[in-house]
Amino acid sequence: MAEPLKYMYNEAFLESFTTKFLKTYPAFNKDGYLKSVLVAPWEDLELKDRMRHLSRTLQTYLTGNYETDIITITDFVEDLKSESSGMSFLYMFIPDYIEQFGIDYFDLSMDAMEKVTSFTSCEFAIRPFLIKYPEASMQKMLEWTKHEEEGVRRFASEGSRPKLPWAMAVPHLKQNPTPILTILENLKDDASEFVRRSVANNLNDISKDHPELFLKLVAQWKGKNTNRDKLLKHASRTLLKKGEPIILELFGYKNAQHIAVNHFSIQDALVKINQKLTFSFDFTNHNDHSTLIRLEYAIYYLLKNGTHAKKVFKISEKEYEARANVQILRNHPFKVITTRTFYPGEHFVSLIINGIEQDQKSFYVVV
Repeated sequence: MAEPLKYMYNEAFLESFTTKFLKTYPAFNKDGYLKSVLVAPWEDLELKDRMRHLSRTLQTYLTGNYETDIITITDFVEDLKSESSGMSFLYMFIPDYIEQFGIDYFDLSMDAMEKVTSFTSCEFAIRPFLIKYPEASMQKMLEWTKHEEEGVRRFASEGSRPKLPWAMAVPHLKQNPTPILTILENLKDDASEFVRRSVANNLNDISKDHPELFLKLVAQWKGKNTNRDKLLKHASRTLLKKGEPIILELFGYKNAQHIAVNHFSIQDALVKINQKLTFSFDFTNHNDHSTLIRLEYAIYYLLKNGTHAKKVFKISEKEYEARANVQILRNHPFKVITTRTFYPGEHFVSLIINGIEQDQKSFYVVV
């Protein structure tokens, strides 16, 4: 099992960080800071709590004047950037410092995030500013879409996502994502795939609550160039998995009535936890022309209350020749993970072709 991410904040990292910070800020009490950080309950803190503890403790070892201290922080990040060739997740407690102590200093904090985010992303730190200063923050992010650094341009999209994972919610953007669209308009053909993938993720967020708005946008943007179509395809993943007919049609997945599923079977209807479900089937394309086929399956997981939750998994999507017959063998793991609990009892697996659910089989998960 992989080591929890919280352990990246270990004594070796803290020693490295404080040694570097001391070079930027000679008045820094390195030993005092380390002692304060590592005091109980440090060992019990999870990842985000460790980040918060690092930023709050850092504040107590600076001057206490944000207008002065933020200059020290950004100078430190500039020093780190000169030694690094990419972004660092390790230093995300620096944006957390801005979020915690810079909320009443809009201009200073915006300038700081612009400098910091290309080294360690400020996508979480911007959220309180979007709530307290909605218009000014969105205007600033719109300006960042024209920035020379791709990390800052990506920040304009990633930070404005309505459903950014693990981040503070921004209710007004979830309710009305229209202000985000101008930002995405500017970035949809960005030269950087790093930026375009963020645009796709933002659009995917919007599609979950505002599918009509999303579908209208896809219809307007699609077909102009290959990169944009790839972006839109990735952005459409939620609606594609839901079998939304309009989006399936837009991406060339026609009605599956001429695709026949045969010999769908489960190898063993009793699946032990930490083992796998094995199933097989074949399908035939009865069309007299090649057909684009999106092949998926759904697992209906038994929940604690006796109902089932459906989750869709992709097998493939490609062009199949006329009259082609294809055999498929698939293994689906029931390995214990932190994000899902498996309950013993009856589950179901179904096949999905071009968004249309086909045959379904039941199986039982056992301890």
